[in-house]
Amino acid sequence: MKKYTKIGLSALCSSLASIGIANAGTLEVTGTAEATWTGLGGQETGNPIGMNTGMTFTGNGELDGGQTFSVAIANTDKAAYSSSNITLVTNSVGTFKLSSAEGGQGIGGYDDNMPRAWEEVWDTAIATNANFQKGVGSSTNVSWVSPKFAGSTLQIAWAPDNDGAANNNKAVSGAASDAFGEGIDIVLDINPQFDAGGFNLFLGASQTDQTDQVRDGAKDLGGDHEEGVAGLEITLGPVQIGGQVSVERLRTQTSNATNYYGNSSWGVAFNVNDSLSVSYSEARHVQSKTKKSGYNDDASQGSAEYSPTYQNHNEYTPKSWMKGDSIQVAYTIGGIGLKYSETSYDNTAFGGFDSAKVPKESRIFAVSLAF
Repeated sequence: MKKYTKIGLSALCSSLASIGIANAGTLEVTGTAEATWTGLGGQETGNPIGMNTGMTFTGNGELDGGQTFSVAIANTDKAAYSSSNITLVTNSVGTFKLSSAEGGQGIGGYDDNMPRAWEEVWDTAIATNANFQKGVGSSTNVSWVSPKFAGSTLQIAWAPDNDGAANNNKAVSGAASDAFGEGIDIVLDINPQFDAGGFNLFLGASQTDQTDQVRDGAKDLGGDHEEGVAGLEITLGPVQIGGQVSVERLRTQTSNATNYYGNSSWGVAFNVNDSLSVSYSEARHVQSKTKKSGYNDDASQGSAEYSPTYQNHNEYTPKSWMKGDSIQVAYTIGGIGLKYSETSYDNTAFGGFDSAKVPKESRIFAVSLAF
């Protein structure tokens, strides 16, 4: 990690020989690099060598009253802009954050928090159609986290239009998604720690307004977009074990469109020592689609608002599923990490009785550097 003294930009623009120094804060730069060798079963591998690099810039400062602020900008592989946060930490009323991070705030920060030595089961080179509950985390949002009380916090995150857009300054998202409106997440995180270990219990819910749509001359009053997550992780000395579930109801009123997603995962990790850890984890995903169930009972002939040809979609197809498991090992020496995962997935992309149901496997060996 390197620290740079803040530079006065106006002085820099006027003359390179005249640089103004301010003591308001510092700029820290951290980075990572990772090289991987990946082997796939059940699909073509091709060139198995991969590479990823990234940098994060974090500016820190302090106000006269003792409050602190920070700005974090992350650049993923090939310097692609990925996320940014502006954070204000107050003395007594909690933390406020403006965020355009992908799934970082609200329930998006809890999509899969189960113990593991390295990566989530679904993030080990096997292409799946898994859908995770992000709440307002995928849109530019404002959040508040309460001060800790006995290791517990309450978080509220809000987006005026939860349309999945991350706006630059002086920009708006426009009609990025006409269906979605205001969204709000609430998360309770209980995380007491003891000498022999501790536990982390989290409960979260998200609700996003959905604009009423008109189909076949009738108003679709399907309801709001709803998401939820709950999980528990227990730490006993070197052992961590946990499980969680998440659900999403889209309220889709189009025939054969996905209306429900559900995920469950669990894992157990053993920290052999400060350098070596091993884990086993599983993930299961379900999907259900709408199907027509007949004419709208409330429809009346000749009504301008309703049409007898409008059909409800209040019945759902049998759930499609997919599931995976992963064994992982991670060994860290200073800033260097050696990692290995062996993963298997069944029924990827929620396929039926076809080629998508053929099990797929991956084996990854990675070397990572942190600086």
